[in-house]
Amino acid sequence: MATTDPSPWPPGLLVSAPSSGAGKTTVTLGLLRAFADDGLRVQPFKSGPDYIDPAFHRAAADRPSFNLDTWAMDGALLDTVAAQAAGADLCVAEGSMGLYDGVATPGLAGAGSSAETAARFGWPVVLVLDVGGQAQSAAATALGFARYRPDLPFAGVILNRVASPRHERLTRLGMERAGLPVLGALPRRGDLALPERHLGLIQAVEHPDLDAAIANYAAFLRAHVDLPAIRAAARGGRAPAPGGLPPPPAQRIALAQDAAFSFAYPHVLAGWRAAGAEILPFSPLADEPPDPDADLVWLPGGYPELHAGRLAAAGRFMAGLRAHARTRPVHGECGGYMALGAALVDKDGARHAMAGLLGLVTSYERRRLHLGYRRATLAAPLPGFAAGARLRGHEFHYSTILDQPDAALAAVTDADGAPVPETGSRRGAVTGTFFHLIAAEDA
Repeated sequence: MATTDPSPWPPGLLVSAPSSGAGKTTVTLGLLRAFADDGLRVQPFKSGPDYIDPAFHRAAADRPSFNLDTWAMDGALLDTVAAQAAGADLCVAEGSMGLYDGVATPGLAGAGSSAETAARFGWPVVLVLDVGGQAQSAAATALGFARYRPDLPFAGVILNRVASPRHERLTRLGMERAGLPVLGALPRRGDLALPERHLGLIQAVEHPDLDAAIANYAAFLRAHVDLPAIRAAARGGRAPAPGGLPPPPAQRIALAQDAAFSFAYPHVLAGWRAAGAEILPFSPLADEPPDPDADLVWLPGGYPELHAGRLAAAGRFMAGLRAHARTRPVHGECGGYMALGAALVDKDGARHAMAGLLGLVTSYERRRLHLGYRRATLAAPLPGFAAGARLRGHEFHYSTILDQPDAALAAVTDADGAPVPETGSRRGAVTGTFFHLIAAEDA
């Protein structure tokens, strides 16, 4: 399929499902690669605060993927992020959780649901429906999703985990009776599942043969879905009005990047680069110190609990980090925050010394899920923000705080305004938070 002259704001689709685990990611990756193989410039997006899926999207489409978050982002930032699709032929967004799932208290532009993202940009929904254990009854579920919000454009359904030709025929009969287009039917195949761990999928950089896996997804979809019909269903509403992405907190930023530290939001890094900041990547796992000429060291989230022994033994990294902190700021988010602390206890109960720039002690042995949106009002400056700034972010980890002796960095609440104990910490020029920053409320 030849590439046509792209319009400034291409049409799009949003891939969603009634719940998590229905096959959204497999379908999204297969669509991205199949359309890209057909010569289209495909812009991927992720609705919601996911840290991992955008890297898979990028591998599938060979184009950076960005998060769109109606709870944490205001309308101007949503438009600015969506405008990264300029020059593409097609947008394909992947939803989070179920199509209508969000928080109870709306945020800057909504409650954080995938349906809000689709409605804002006029993207019809492709509903991935796990039809295991049912046939015609699946149409009742799909019909409810199609009619629950009448203003939401609905492209049709992809039946997933179909057991047999008879099962497919019966399920299609139900969809026909309900008047719902069937865009494809995917036979049950356990070998197409992506590997997972406690925060969801493994990271894209850890997959043993990611390109081959995505190629398999694309071939699977090409054999079982109507790609021309899916592309023809793509639509776009009003063109987003591009503005400014989040500004950089410093000019020269040493950014930890490896299997232990990788959860940085793409729109944040894109904003830093767009403003001319220099991002200086380094790998703590390879015992690399941060660039000695950096103005700021930033440790993003990731999986330090899986690499605690290697981090504790990374003498050059630790010495360089401590030297930087004597005169210039250091900030850590979630996993990065844990690495800045005094110690980290792994799942087996072994205690590993960390950088000691904060007094924080965390334990992965005592696992408890911490998940949700966060609002923070800073009690002290954070790189790029003054005291009193109001920030929005997201927290997702299983670690428990055993000791947090330093001063609180912020007053932090969940999406409904209830205080949470993970306030972050500050000591001198070193700061850390368990939430991942998405945007400032008053930017």
